[in-house]
Amino acid sequence: MRWVRFTIPDDRCPRTGELTGETVRAGGAEYRLADVRLLAPCTPSKLVCVGRNYAAHADELGHDVPEQPLLFFKPPSAVIGPDETIRLPDSEEVHYEAELAVVIGARCRNVQADRAHEVIRGYTCLNDVSDRVAQKWETNWVRAKGFDTSAPIGPWIVSPDELTEPFHVILRLNGEVRQDGWTSALIFPIPRLIETITSFMTLEPGDVIATGTPAGVGRVSAGDVAEVEIEGIGTLRNPVA
Repeated sequence: MRWVRFTIPDDRCPRTGELTGETVRAGGAEYRLADVRLLAPCTPSKLVCVGRNYAAHADELGHDVPEQPLLFFKPPSAVIGPDETIRLPDSEEVHYEAELAVVIGARCRNVQADRAHEVIRGYTCLNDVSDRVAQKWETNWVRAKGFDTSAPIGPWIVSPDELTEPFHVILRLNGEVRQDGWTSALIFPIPRLIETITSFMTLEPGDVIATGTPAGVGRVSAGDVAEVEIEGIGTLRNPVA
């Protein structure tokens, strides 16, 4: 199953529906996918992100591999949807980071790894846009990771039964592949992440866990178009300004 949030022409009220092929079904009505405007597919109360969860990415930034999941937040105000514009902060170096995002489906706390699948609604694409200048001097990464438009998500949520792990994560910048990795290389796999996070924090339906980015991160500039593609899910496309 695939879930979308969207608006229709002349009506800005967000709707939630099921995507089947090129048709969106919502509230007894059907719409052509081409005729709706897709929004971010969920409205998280928080985004819990994982840093340096691929060894090659830690190495390219000159960092050690963490002994425990390295966690940080993005606020809900950072979220944008497909085809919305990433607006760069006042920084000389902002990077793209393609990631698999896990969308939580049930309020949960103290979830054991072997039961993590019970609280996953589905998966989607995420771009963890990052201000590297701020990241170098601010240890909690609030400015580096939390600025408006720094969390594009989409294009929809795909239920676990439609997908097969590992996930193939690709980022294209202006059509050129810059990142190409598999979640089989995650240092801390998804069940471990859910167990760790819920050991001290309650997750709510719609919350997002961003699982980390593979190697190949790089600078994004005004005029670029960034695309995060995950096989079996789809492509999240965002222009940059």
